[in-house]
Amino acid sequence: MNIYHHIDDFKPVESAVVTIGTFDGVHLGHRKIIARIKELADACGGETVILTFFPHPRMILHPEDDSIKLINTINEKAELLEQLGVDHLIITPFSCDFSNQSAEDYIRDVLVNKIGTKKIVIGYDHHFGKDRSGGLDDLLRLSPVYGFEVIEIPEQDINDVAVSSTRIREALLAADIDLANIFLGYPFFITGKVVRGDQIGRQIGYPTANIQVEEKYKLIPADGIFAVKAQHNGQHYKGMAYIGSRPTINGMTRNIEVNLFDFNKEIYNEVIRMSFYHYVRGDVRFNGLDELKAQITRDKEDVLRLMAKS
Repeated sequence: MNIYHHIDDFKPVESAVVTIGTFDGVHLGHRKIIARIKELADACGGETVILTFFPHPRMILHPEDDSIKLINTINEKAELLEQLGVDHLIITPFSCDFSNQSAEDYIRDVLVNKIGTKKIVIGYDHHFGKDRSGGLDDLLRLSPVYGFEVIEIPEQDINDVAVSSTRIREALLAADIDLANIFLGYPFFITGKVVRGDQIGRQIGYPTANIQVEEKYKLIPADGIFAVKAQHNGQHYKGMAYIGSRPTINGMTRNIEVNLFDFNKEIYNEVIRMSFYHYVRGDVRFNGLDELKAQITRDKEDVLRLMAKS
C-alpha cells in the first residue's frame, strides 16, 4: 500500500475507486465499504484509494475539547488498511481552511482534480465541506458534470452490521472487551514502549512490563485486569494486563502493565503490542501486598482458563 501524508503528494491514478472517512477502528462496517471498493476496482481495472484525515477533525474544530479518544493511532490504522489490500492511503492534514471549502470546491478540487476519482463509494450519512453541508445529493448532482460515478452504501446495509466506532469506544470504556472485539473483527490492541517502573510486581513474584503509549489520543480501556497476548520481536506471549492507578500502594498515576507468562527478558525501551482478549475483573484496593499477591495468583488461573482456546 502506498501512503501519502498530504493530498498534494498524490498523483491521480487511472480509474480511481475512492472512499472517504476517518475509519477509526477499521471495524466490520468499514470492512464492508473496503470490500466494495476492491470489488469495483477489480471489475474496472482500477485502484482503490482511501482519503482520511489527521488530526481527527474534532481535534482541530474543537481544540478546547481533549476528551476525544480514538480506537487506533494513525499508524495502527494504516497497518490495518494495508492488511485489507488497499492500494493507496491519503492521510491529509485536517485544517480549518480545509473544513471551510464549499461542497462543490471539495468535489472539484479534491476528489476530481487531485485524486482523479472515477467511482466513489459513500455511506448514506457521509457529510463533508463547510459546516458538513455537503453530502450524497451534492455528489449525485455533480457526478455527471465531473465524470464520476457514485455508489451509495444503503442505510440498511450499514445498519445490518449494527456496528459503529462510537459503540466500540463505549464498549472498551465499559471493559466489554468481548463485544468490542466482535464489532472490530479483531482483538483491540495498544502499542507502546516498555519503560522502567517501581518494581512492585517483581517484589511479589509477578514482574510486569510498564507500557507507555505515546499518542495521548489513543483510547485506553477501563481499569482492571485483562487476558492478553503480547507481541515482541515476532513472538507472541500470553499474559495478564493491569490498567489502573494501583490503589493498594496509593498510586497517583494511571498505569498500563503486563505480566507475560513464560517470559524472562529485559525489554526496556523496546516496543510491544498488546492485544486484549477478555476482561477478568475490576481494579480493587487490597490490604497489603500479600493480599494483592494472592489475588494475582487467582487472576492468573482465570486468565489461563480464558485463554486456553485463544
